[in-house]
Amino acid sequence: MSTQWHPFPRRFEILLVPEHTDGRTSPPDATTALRSAVVEATGETGESGYPRFAGGGMVADIDPETRTVEGLLIDGYEVDYGLTARVVDDPDSPDSPDSPDSPDSPDSPDSPDSPDAPDVAEPGTR
Repeated sequence: MSTQWHPFPRRFEILLVPEHTDGRTSPPDATTALRSAVVEATGETGESGYPRFAGGGMVADIDPETRTVEGLLIDGYEVDYGLTARVVDDPDSPDSPDSPDSPDSPDSPDSPDSPDAPDVAEPGTR
């Protein structure tokens, strides 16, 4: 598995929730889900053509750009009708796009705004 930074998280949290919930005004979270698991990229491509993620008894093909679950097995079984899977970024993931290690973060040594960034002179200014 590569440890190089990439634009999409290597870990997600999958929340298994009832398809329809009356009176619910906020999105589901791990405390209200019937089941949740943090899944990590396996480096494989699933049957759907999207990256495969696995962990906590769940194996999922997830479109990392749209956070859509394209295929899901829980403990080796398909999901029952009436249940839906929601994908959220794993808040503990060190390599989510907004992490300090991402090249876009001002705290990243690769960022031109970083205090650790090398000084690079404009051409012809030395």
